[in-house]
Amino acid sequence: MRITKFLPEVAREMRKVSWPKRRELFRYTIVVLTTVIFMALFFTVVDLGFSELIRLILE
Repeated sequence: MRITKFLPEVAREMRKVSWPKRRELFRYTIVVLTTVIFMALFFTVVDLGFSELIRLILE
């Protein structure tokens, strides 16, 4: 596909996109950040637990 045909088609498709409203975007952002923080804390605790378990086994 030629770039001269591709770019206008991209522009046409982008006009069809249903963009989120400001309030929706804010909510989605909060959900994502909360999930990321929760997962980071969870895996930190799991990692520390396994590290301590391995330390106890090897002593």
